[in-house]
Amino acid sequence: MKRGFYTIMSAQFFSSLADNALFVAAVQLLRGTHSPEWQQAALVPMFALFYVILAPFVGAYADSKPKGQVMLMSNFIKVIGCLMMLFGSHPLMAYAIVGLGAAAYSPAKYGILTELLPASQLVKANGWIEGLTIASIILGVLLGGQLVGPVASTWLLSFDFPLVSTGIDTPPEAAISVLIFIYLLAAWFNTHIPLTGVEMRPMPKRITTLLPDFWRCNLRLWRDKLGQISLAATTLIWGVAGNLRFIVLAWASVALGYSVTQASALQGVVAIGMAVGAVVASMRMRLEDGPRVITLGIVMGLLIIMLIFITNVWVAAPFLILLGALGGFLVVPMNALLQHRGHNLMGAGRSIAVQNFNEQACILLLGAGYSLSTGLGLPTFAAITGFGVIIAGFMWLIKRWYDRNCIVHRTEIEHLMNIARHDNLHG
Repeated sequence: MKRGFYTIMSAQFFSSLADNALFVAAVQLLRGTHSPEWQQAALVPMFALFYVILAPFVGAYADSKPKGQVMLMSNFIKVIGCLMMLFGSHPLMAYAIVGLGAAAYSPAKYGILTELLPASQLVKANGWIEGLTIASIILGVLLGGQLVGPVASTWLLSFDFPLVSTGIDTPPEAAISVLIFIYLLAAWFNTHIPLTGVEMRPMPKRITTLLPDFWRCNLRLWRDKLGQISLAATTLIWGVAGNLRFIVLAWASVALGYSVTQASALQGVVAIGMAVGAVVASMRMRLEDGPRVITLGIVMGLLIIMLIFITNVWVAAPFLILLGALGGFLVVPMNALLQHRGHNLMGAGRSIAVQNFNEQACILLLGAGYSLSTGLGLPTFAAITGFGVIIAGFMWLIKRWYDRNCIVHRTEIEHLMNIARHDNLHG
């Protein structure tokens, strides 16, 4: 890999580390004020909100400037969201601002891979990026859990600055203040990301013209025979992964009686499984192998349902590792195939923006549905069961869709697969 790739990985690691630790701190902040459970569940869709709203614009913006600069600006937006959370804004509103920064960050983060590396290294690069991201998830949720825990929070709150009243009086606030510095560290790495030499695509003078352009890009990817399969699968996988962050916390609270600090360790267990699955996929799978693993998505939905029958942590840990591994193994080849097709059809930034729009819309809808169900009084186990049934059912429909298209459009799909195979081998 080129040296710039490792700088990108470092920037991504620390930004993602802070994102995941902040989620745990925000949950604890809401619990500390005795907010209803639906507000805690709503953190997930609120984070996804600006991904959906700004999807027509962030991809074109990422293509109009050096992507390292876009990532730098995005991390500063995340810092603003943290400061809002510290100084009185409602955690849901402040967390949405952090999501705004993440929405601008993502097209640049993934788009720069297709500018920096040949197609033959995309699966490997995605494996490393996803593996490192998942490692940051593991460490992030553990860090967040420890920062709001009694030991670290007591030590952090013991600092006294003469003549200065910081207003930081609770464990979640102390945790958030630490995470601001991690975002700033990620921003420092952003300043060292090299220029790729790819020609920039200037933003149009009338921003509203991006709406029909984005809609055409969205339709183009959905109508492409390989694009529609990979986009549907990755959309649902990330919809599951995004909402599992809170589902594991809610399940651990009811089934095991765990606090946020204890339950955050189980979030890390899921991420360990995803890291293993992602790394194995990057070593064993090729660009053209993606559609063959869709069946694993059905298994993921069924495993989520089985989670409600587990009441022992020693059974839960390997079970959650398996659940995460299936997701990691499934998403890497599908993600690489989707990036490759999108880059060829419309450019890296726009294709990633379309992908983010669909994935985050799925996270938002699934999260809003889960939050609504708990707000209406549905028990946690019943809400988890409904979530798993929806996932398994939609994955089954995607599998049937792919099987039918393989029969009807076999020649066209084989031709596209041959192109992908050629690009994968020869860059």
